[in-house]
Amino acid sequence: MTDSSTSPAVAAIALPRLAHIGSGALERLGSVVETLGVRRPVVVTDRFMVDTGVAARVVELLTAAGATPTVFDGTVPDPTTDSLRPGLEVVRAADADAVIGLGGGSPMDTAKALAVLSRTGGEIADHRAPGAYTGPALPIIAIPTTAGSGSEATQFTVITDSATDEKMLCPGLSFLPVATIVDVDLTMSMPARLSADTGVDALTHAIEAYVSRKANPFSDGLALAAMRTVAGALRRVWADGTDRDARAAMMVAATQAGMAFSNASVALVHGMSRPIGGHFHVAHGLSNAMLLPAVTRFSVDAAVERYADCARAMRVVTDATEDRSAAHALVDELTRLCADVEVPTPESHGIDETRWEERLPVMAEQALASGSPANNPRVPDAQEIVALYREIYR
Repeated sequence: MTDSSTSPAVAAIALPRLAHIGSGALERLGSVVETLGVRRPVVVTDRFMVDTGVAARVVELLTAAGATPTVFDGTVPDPTTDSLRPGLEVVRAADADAVIGLGGGSPMDTAKALAVLSRTGGEIADHRAPGAYTGPALPIIAIPTTAGSGSEATQFTVITDSATDEKMLCPGLSFLPVATIVDVDLTMSMPARLSADTGVDALTHAIEAYVSRKANPFSDGLALAAMRTVAGALRRVWADGTDRDARAAMMVAATQAGMAFSNASVALVHGMSRPIGGHFHVAHGLSNAMLLPAVTRFSVDAAVERYADCARAMRVVTDATEDRSAAHALVDELTRLCADVEVPTPESHGIDETRWEERLPVMAEQALASGSPANNPRVPDAQEIVALYREIYR
């Protein structure tokens, strides 16, 4: 493993206080709320979790622990400033003393935003990057049901501005869950497309955390472990969603990658993916997958040793392979992986080319404004970002 020359002398590490990871972990929810003294939690979820009975099981466990839960099931994919309003009303009406994000990245991001806004008032835009919010917030408990976003272990939330379609990154310790419950049993029904997109998302988190200019030895270890696991498990869950061992591996890797990027930051892929999601309503994991090979190819020569480490961790090459060959082998493997799990291009996903071209200048501007591209080994300008958007279109 190569030392990062850009690592800070002292790394400030932030992690959830409690974490239960493994098959059956959901059954620990009662002990978690008892430990935290939570009595009036609001479960922030979506209709799918209600319809499948998962939300009812969560309510049952909370009630058995002496809590009086309320359910808000109005979260939407890629939550918006407008979608937060009804949730905020529910949290305030319940006089909630905690929020529980149950579902994929969108319910967890919604829960984080509600935890802050219920204590601060104002708008979520008040907490957008580059500032970091560390003020009052309700405690957050995160229960992921997909293996990818890592939101259960991060100090970030992403909310789309309903007026401008801009995806806003909101960082800070107040967005970090105090507890997380990672149960593979909740992911067994994930369809192949979602498994692939969230899996590549987790891999992107790990790679970007490792090559980030804010990487540190603590995040490095988590990132490399997550890469190795995803490389061995993602194609398996794509081919066979009932492969419990592969599902469990992906769940752990997603959380490890979340911890890694929460403490090292993401980079250019994420900076460019948020505008794709905001303007064209492409799921976050999928937009990352569309970008990962091209952005890695753009960046690789600026951090050859770090990308070579990634290739070795993923067993793309042997430990003896020379750095430059290893780094470029990583680019080839990411291209193959995205092809193997059938990641679409923006064109094949149905995005109109004229609309795509029209939005490129503002998308590049928004990508740069997010701050994430500044963490990239090769920091692009707006014209280079536009060129990358054009490259991935078809």
